[in-house]
Amino acid sequence: MTDPLLAIADELYALSLEQFTPARDALVKEHKADKELAASIKALKKPSVAAWVVNLFVRRDPDRVAQLLQVGEALREAQATLDADQLREFTRQRRQLTAAVTTDARRVAREEGLKVTQAVADQVEATLTAAMLDEGAAQAVRSGLLVTPLAATGIEAVDVGPALAVPEALGFEAATREPEPTPRPELHVVPDPEADLKARHAADERVAAAEAAVAAARTDLDAAASDVAELEARVMQLQAEIDELRRLIAEKEAALEEVDDELGDAEDVKAEASDALRGAERELEAARKARARLP
Repeated sequence: MTDPLLAIADELYALSLEQFTPARDALVKEHKADKELAASIKALKKPSVAAWVVNLFVRRDPDRVAQLLQVGEALREAQATLDADQLREFTRQRRQLTAAVTTDARRVAREEGLKVTQAVADQVEATLTAAMLDEGAAQAVRSGLLVTPLAATGIEAVDVGPALAVPEALGFEAATREPEPTPRPELHVVPDPEADLKARHAADERVAAAEAAVAAARTDLDAAASDVAELEARVMQLQAEIDELRRLIAEKEAALEEVDDELGDAEDVKAEASDALRGAERELEAARKARARLP
């Protein structure tokens, strides 16, 4: 990589949100001799929480991100040849994959000390979905230099420019970074007379937390199952309506053919009647002229 701004940005956007601004300002002072570079560093925007989570995950688990983007590329190539049923299946698989990767990204962020809210997780998943649907979005995600999340309609190309810290980031790939090891404190064994009681309390809290997580997961599953059932019913209704419309169209097309045949016959009869009228008119004219010549 020859662009010093990209190298600096790659380091900056690998930092935590709290470290970003102080580190950027320090780099501006460090490079003050190069006014153009210093100004470009100063212009680097602090990423949103969702963008930071995506940038972090790209650096922590590049293989997982590469898998996601490869599947997205395959789906884009296959989309033109798929029928409606296959498209629905591929869409379902894409949603499952982005949801799973979003869960992994939330875990990585949690390991870094940030609890990701559902609203932020939705933005992360929308960004991953955009990367699967759009090649430009995929390159933007791969750069690890997002400042805002992405969104895609699947129809129009994603405008990734405003979401990138550096316009030249497309085609750039963020460097992989392992989490920094946490220094282990020096331990001293001190007998605790309440160790057993504390252990029971801790175990009780763990059980309660696990039960709450199971209940929340069941609620989410019930809600998702309800959505699926409602959408499946809607799909069946729309398919039935489409079938009925196709039947009506077939009936109208058959009626059109019959009327078209009758029209052809009627036109033939009209042509014959027109010829007969012209012959009768000529005969009438001849009879009148013959009558006029008589005394």
